[in-house]
Amino acid sequence: MAKMPTMQDFFKNFPDDDTCLEHLFKTRFGVDVACDRCGEVGKFRRLRKVPAYTCNCGQHIHPMAGTPFAKSRTSLQKWFYAMYLFTASRHGVPAKELQRQLGVTYKTAWRIGHELRKYMATVDGDPPLSGHVEVDETYVGGKPRFRGKGNVGKQHYRNRKTAIFGMVERNGDIITRVVPNAQRNTLIPIIADNVEQDSMISTDEWHPYKALPAAGYGHQIVKHRAGEYVRGTAHTNTLDGLWSQLKRAIRGTHVHISGKHMAKYLGEFEFRYNLRKSPELMFDRLLAGF
Repeated sequence: MAKMPTMQDFFKNFPDDDTCLEHLFKTRFGVDVACDRCGEVGKFRRLRKVPAYTCNCGQHIHPMAGTPFAKSRTSLQKWFYAMYLFTASRHGVPAKELQRQLGVTYKTAWRIGHELRKYMATVDGDPPLSGHVEVDETYVGGKPRFRGKGNVGKQHYRNRKTAIFGMVERNGDIITRVVPNAQRNTLIPIIADNVEQDSMISTDEWHPYKALPAAGYGHQIVKHRAGEYVRGTAHTNTLDGLWSQLKRAIRGTHVHISGKHMAKYLGEFEFRYNLRKSPELMFDRLLAGF
């Protein structure tokens, strides 16, 4: 079984900005690059004062264009090291830790973190789910203004939180979304866009899910309010466990995440979960994803 690269491995492979730029150039354009202008192959060489490569005819290639590093004053090696830290961590890396590890300002560390989270979501993508899929909603962050009783108090508590909707394929990938509410008109279209028709879907007894059979899905229900959590193959235990992991990671690593930025952290969470069986590939996937 392959091992996760160590910090020593990272600095051995990427000792400086030039090595990082060369790796980025080869990853994005290959070794024997054909010039769009003159057609010559393999004639690109590194420019001295600009992070770019030039052909004999004067055509330039800028490896960082279109990446999170473009127009950044932070060294490319620090960006690469930040990616390594993100893939070596189980619960993510807060901006304060990036600030300490990279030796940059907090503002710069915060920006690097958010750019990488968006990039991780792009690399991960959202392949359609199929087979047996669990769906569930949860609420993250915020604090209640008062301890109301019954449904009124509970709803008021939820309104101060960020609503998250998740779909996970049994032994497969997860897809999450930040949603404005957990009503039928919000949840069913998301399921239709991301879960293949005729899939079996397990849910709790939340009433919007009753529309699933009419939308072309098999539907199994577990009644959590009655203390039922498993009935045959019907359960949402996978998602329940993932929601617990997500909330522990937020409390333990980030303390608090605003609803405005929640989708970026979910993208990071998805990327890490969907590569859980091959964590040693996370860093390489990010490097190859440009």
